[in-house]
This record gives sequence, C-alpha cells and structure tokens, in this order.
Amino acid sequence: MLLNVWASWCVACAEEHSLIIDLAKQKVIKIVGINYKDESADALKWLEEKGDPYASTLVDYDGTLGMDLGVYGVPETFLIDPKGEVLYKHVGPLTLEVIENNLLTLTRPEQ
Repeated sequence: MLLNVWASWCVACAEEHSLIIDLAKQKVIKIVGINYKDESADALKWLEEKGDPYASTLVDYDGTLGMDLGVYGVPETFLIDPKGEVLYKHVGPLTLEVIENNLLTLTRPEQ
C-alpha cells in the first residue's frame, strides 16, 4: 500500500498529484490518502478538480495521525507492506524517478 499525506493548500502536493493519478491508473498498488490539517470542503473540491487517485482517504484534522507517523510536513509518502511495516518513506513531492526507482522496484516480486 502507498500512503500519501497531502493537503489542498500544499503547492508541492499539487506538483506530485498527476504522478499519483498515473500510478493509480496502473493498478499496481493500492493508494490511500491522508488529508492533513485541511478544511473538508477545500479537500473535496481539490480532489474533484484534480482527480481522486485514492482507494480511500483518511482525514487528519489536527495533525495527530501525522505526528504518530512522524510526518514533518506535506507531502510525505510511505510504502507499507502487507504486515504493516514501512518499507520506504519519501519526504517531499514524488517524482517519476522516485516512483520508478524506489516505489515500483520495491513492489515487484523478487525474481
């Protein structure tokens, strides 16, 4: 599972969003969002306008969940295995290079 922490007020989140949309279309990994310290109406409008790549979205109104995860700011993305262990954490906006060389590499079965 890919856990992406984002907010509608986050410029860097907007930068990475099209890449997350493209990744979701590939259907290689479940993507869950955490909307961080945001207004619900703003978040819903943002997803409606930009597209919603998330299988589900959690809401972290006060940042408590983010603190529990060690989030310093948004965006941050976690690759989590079926046992719930974090395999990879990326701070800042995702790039195509990070997706291809880190996230997708770690999700492929060993050959």
